[in-house]
This record gives sequence, C-alpha cells and structure tokens, in this order.
Amino acid sequence: MFPGVSISLVSSAAFAAEDWQIIKVNGHDYVSVDNISRFYGLPAEVVPGGKKISLETAKKPLEFVNASREIMINGARGWLCFPVINHDGKFLVSRTDLAKTIEPQLRPHRGPDAGKVQTVVLDPGHGGHDKGAVSRYGNEKDFALDVARKLRPILQAKGLRVIMTREGDYFVPLEVRAQIANAARDSIFISIHFNATDRDPSATGFEIFSFTPRGAPSTSDNAAAPGSFSMQAGSQVDAQSVALSACIYHSLLGHIPEFDRGIKRARFAVLRLTKVPAVLVEGGFLTERGESKLIAQKEWRAKLAQAIGVGIENYQSLAVKKQPPMLVADYRRQTKSVPAPAEPITPEMDLSLISLIGESKLLPPTPTETHRPASLQQPNPRSLLESAVIVP
Repeated sequence: MFPGVSISLVSSAAFAAEDWQIIKVNGHDYVSVDNISRFYGLPAEVVPGGKKISLETAKKPLEFVNASREIMINGARGWLCFPVINHDGKFLVSRTDLAKTIEPQLRPHRGPDAGKVQTVVLDPGHGGHDKGAVSRYGNEKDFALDVARKLRPILQAKGLRVIMTREGDYFVPLEVRAQIANAARDSIFISIHFNATDRDPSATGFEIFSFTPRGAPSTSDNAAAPGSFSMQAGSQVDAQSVALSACIYHSLLGHIPEFDRGIKRARFAVLRLTKVPAVLVEGGFLTERGESKLIAQKEWRAKLAQAIGVGIENYQSLAVKKQPPMLVADYRRQTKSVPAPAEPITPEMDLSLISLIGESKLLPPTPTETHRPASLQQPNPRSLLESAVIVP
C-alpha cells in the first residue's frame, strides 16, 4: 500500500449500523475507515498515491489521505486534528476527529442546538491603532468594517438581531469582543478578517476557523504531538461552531470562485474566549496583488457579505428544517432548494457520536494564541461593552 493513498467514501445504500470499535494505538483512540464507512453507508475506495483528489463531487462525501491531516468533506477542503494512520493493514482516523470534525460537517442538523440563533454578533477585525493587514489599496480594519456594515442589513432582513462589536474606526480589546457575544441570548459570533503573509506573496483564497478541540493541535501546528496539547481548554459548543464554519464556508466557495484553503482550527483569542458558536472568516489575501485589488472593490465586498449571510441563514435553518445545508456544488448549480443528502437512516439505538468522544471538563482559558494582537494601550472594557452597537 502506498503511503500517500487517498481513501474515498462514496455514496451508496446504507449498511446495517454497528457499534463503534475503538482501536488503541500508542495510548490514543482511533476508529477504522471501514467502521466509518459502514456507519454512514459510504463504501470505501482506495486510490494509489499520486492521483489527484477530486475537489468537487456529490458522490464522494468523504475523502482521506493516508498519513495526512487533509480531508475533503462534501466537496470542501478541511483539516483533521490528527493524521490518518495505517495500522495493521487498516486506515485509522482519530476518535476526536470522528466526533469533532467529521460528524458536525456530514450531519450538522443532528448536533446539539444546531442552528439555534436569534442574534448575530458581527466582529470587524482590528480597528483604531490596529490596522491589521495593509495593501496598496487600503487597510484590513476598514475592509472588515465595510463587510460587516454590508452584512448587517442582510441579516436584519432575515429577522435576526444584529450586534456590532465596533461601528467605527476604534480598537476593541479581544476579550471585550468575546464578552459582547457571550452576553447575547442565542447568539453566534462572526469575526471578519482578511489575510496576509510574508512568506508567499502568491498566496490566495478563503479559509475559516473555529476553536481547536481540547487535547488537539491547531491546524497550523505541524508537530502534532497529542500529549503537549492535553491541558489546552476546549469548548462546549464545538459541534455548533464547526457546523457554522461549514455552512458559511460552503456558501463562500459556492458564490465566489476563490482558492479553497479549508475549514481549519485555531486558538485565536476571540474564539478561545467566546462561549457561543464562533468562527473567524479570512476573506482573501491583502498581500496578493490581484486578490487585494478585488477586496478593495465595494461590489466584491458586497458579494462577500451576501455569501456570508446566506451561510448564516443555512446554519439557522438547521434547527427548522432538520436537514443538512446546501453545499458548494449546490450553490454552483444555482439550485434554490436544499437537496436530499446521501445519508443513511440509522436506528434510534445507534451510538451517539457526541457521546463517543465524551464530555471533557473544560479548563480556564489560557493566553496561547491571538489574531495579530496589538500591544498598545486599550480603552476601558466596560465602556466598550456599554457602547456596543445593538440593532433589534
């Protein structure tokens, strides 16, 4: 078996459900791809290394690559917490990823309180002395605020209450942004940013982040040593945050033809401190000439806001329709109805994937990672909380 083989789970009739068989490898829990295949009714196809993975197909809801953290779920790129391994002739996926990465994206409508939202907290990144990324056309802080302002009336028209963490060009401390979201009833938190890099000036595309699960590395942590992450905090709304990420990300890719950088995990402060479903959107690179020029266009930013709004609406519909949201391929076909997913009907007595991972006691937040923080003097947090712009 080649080390770089890809494994696709292809839509088919459902197999009989069975209990999960946990496989211990070096003290860590895994489940086999075969076991996942049987549960979801998706027969596995193994492709030799060197074959290009199809980036969009309704017939391949799941695609793994041996010895890699990269995964394709329903036609969008994603990242596992831990790489797929080949052990005793079986391809194995971590128990954490089954419950925290795969299930919330394949069946987001089955998650706890999925789609329960009355308030959207929009968080335009940076502000004031913190310009964020800079291009020849302008600053990230201004572009992010403009997208949030364009998104607000779109959400209001859908009957949602909207809160802005900042309405103008001033800096709001990261912890205050999270406090605003935590204080709102049935809220979700959308932090809007644009990307930058000093390593690859040709880097482009969208990516979206939710909080890293406890005991797992973030996507950017290449040295995935599980023991070193065991004391990091987790989140009680992890499944909802991943589902929200997927809903927004599929809409972004479906409406705007940008490079797919994936659904990722990070311990940014606004995600770590937020106790409600929360995501951080990176809407393209200000360090790439062509993409920065697009971002500077008001019409393009309006399209970005519209795509985020559709994604939020699809997340909200999870609680109402009890069906999966639209996917990249659906948007690209410009269909208006939500298609029936290729998903087996499993008996009520099937083992819950949420209970499979178990509930972990959460640890207090630790100052491990922020999103391009500023170290200058910050305004009074109380005054900022009181001045948060709330629109009924």
